[in-house]
Parts: sequence; C-alpha cells; structure tokens
Amino acid sequence: MSGKQVVERVESAVYTVPTDGPEADGTLAWDSTTLVLATVRCGDVSGLGYTYAPAAAAGVIDELLAGVVTGAGVLDVPYLNESMQRAVRNAGLPGIAAQAVSAVDIALWDAKARLLGLPLVHLIGTARDDVPVYGSGGFTTYDDERQDRQLRGWVEEEGIPRVKIKIGESWGQREKRDRQRVARARATIGEAADLYVDANGGYSAKQAVRVAAALADEGVTWFEEPVSSDHLGTLAALRARITPDLAAGEYGYTLPYFARMLAAGAVDCLQADVTRCGGITVWLRAAALAQAHGLDISGHCAPHAHAHVAAAVPNLRHLEWFHDHVRIERLLFDGVLDPAGGALAVGRDGAPGLGLTLDAGRARPYRAR
Repeated sequence: MSGKQVVERVESAVYTVPTDGPEADGTLAWDSTTLVLATVRCGDVSGLGYTYAPAAAAGVIDELLAGVVTGAGVLDVPYLNESMQRAVRNAGLPGIAAQAVSAVDIALWDAKARLLGLPLVHLIGTARDDVPVYGSGGFTTYDDERQDRQLRGWVEEEGIPRVKIKIGESWGQREKRDRQRVARARATIGEAADLYVDANGGYSAKQAVRVAAALADEGVTWFEEPVSSDHLGTLAALRARITPDLAAGEYGYTLPYFARMLAAGAVDCLQADVTRCGGITVWLRAAALAQAHGLDISGHCAPHAHAHVAAAVPNLRHLEWFHDHVRIERLLFDGVLDPAGGALAVGRDGAPGLGLTLDAGRARPYRAR
C-alpha cells in the first residue's frame, strides 16, 4: 500500500475506574467501567484509540492485531481495518474482537492526522460547524434528588437542551416507577428541553407500546431500545405504533448488521458506537448507509472518540454525552471538549488528531493491565 510512514509497534493498556455511585439501567448494574487503550507508535508520533470493553480486548490487540498492523503503512487505514477484521475471523468478529479492532482503528486515524499535522475532522473533511450533544445518565439506581441534580447540571449549568434517563428497570418489572421518574424528569428540566429515555431492551413488545403512550404525554421524543435490538422485526412493528422516535444500533459490531436494521425499517435514527462497530472507518460507512435511507445517525457514548468523525457527516443528529465516559475521559485525558451550550466545537484549536493526550500521572492509579 502507499503509506511511507509505517507502524513501528502497537501497545495496549487497561484502565478501570470506579463509578461515583451505584449505577444500573433496565437490564444491568455496575460499579466500575473499563477502558482499553490502544497506542500506535510511528517514529516520534503516537496515535491513541480506545474502547469501553473487558480487559480481554487488550489481549485481542496484543495477540491478533498488533502483528497485522506493525510494519504496515499508517496512512492506509481502511486497508488495515480490513486486514484486522480478517485476522479475527476465527476468533469471532462481533463483540470483544470488534471492540479491539475499533480501538486500533481509532488510534491509526489519530496517528495519521498527527503525522499530517491536522485535526482529525479536517483530515476526514468537515460537514458541520459543531456537534450537538445530549446529557445521558439518569440511572435507575438514582433517587429523586440525584436525578434532579444531574439533569439540572446539564440543562441549567451547561446549557445542554436535551437529556436522557434510563427506564425499563428490572427488566420492565417496575413500570410504575419508570413512569414516575419520567414525569419527574420533565418537571425538572421544564418544557423547553428535549427529554429522551433508554430502556436497554428491558420491555416486552406490548409493554413498550403501553409505556410509549405515557412517554408521549410527557413530551418524550426519543425511545431507545424499547425491546432488544436483536429483534429487528419487533422494533419495526413498534416503530409504526409509537409516537417518540425509536432508536437503536449501539450493539452493531458489523456493517451488515446496520444494513439489516435499516432494511427492516427498525429505527427512526440509527445509533452506532465508534468503539464497537469497527472504528472510524466503519462508523463513516454506517453514517452513509443511514443517509442513503433518509435517516440521521447518533453517536453512542465515548464522546471524545466520536467527536471528530461526528463533525464529518451531514446526517448527524447528536452525540451522547454519557456520564460515566465523560468522567473517565476527563480523568485520563488532556484536551477534552466543553459541551457548554449543548454542542462541541471540534478541531477549532488546531490540535492534531483527536486532540487528546493521556495524562500518565492521573491514569496510573487506575491502570489494571
């Protein structure tokens, strides 16, 4: 391939950061979050990428991907992405292997942009002036006071005019509390801000229809994964019956999955996670698929991994400013962005690549591997 600058080595590291309180969504509870970091070394330049995944993803990077990428031209990222996907064929691409590929792909794009002295968004090509974000958290473990404080922080202090809370508590077994929390969230943020909810696939199909009617009464405009995104036909049937926009796609690990989701008419807005779907290379292709279907795309979590690529597509709806990942990215990295006013200004400071630098001192206490 054409790249003269070659990858000299690929390194991985694992950081585990405790949450700032008990957290849960509709189907899962956790008390820490793990970030797997990939670093691509090219002479004096280092590119970084990451995924939120089990530590096993670092093993995939070391054992299956580093040898494929090392010695290859760093400028030819799509070629290297294809090579990595082929390298994990027998390991199974969807899941942890895709997350490992994503981290290295992001690191390669970061390294390429740094070698060229450009912010990544300028290397890819800017399609929009800024990247709208929505505040995301509102965990089912929060009491009323904690939920209120978080929502007010986004809307009143940071000026973010759209927020999301988790519902579907205990696999949909606490529907009454779900509705109460949604009503309280609306009272907290007022009528001017947009209110979103995410059930993480916790409801049954008919239950989701009943809940959606109550959500519409509270002006909810985004209903994420009312049922499992494994069931595309059910999502499509629900989409036809509910008022809020139906969103899903965060568990898309391959481009064909997104193609099937769109062909099924399952969503009003496609979600894709750059740290899961195969990195920046594949995220751009997913955005193009969505645009070809007349739909927007929304970036799922990992806001600083998404920011530049999100600014490079015309059909972006917004990017998730997820509480856990914002905390971790602010802790581990210098160069993080400010969401004040509800949007990120990407690439304007001229910092090359993603604009992020690992702060080794701050990160050291959380190093797990």
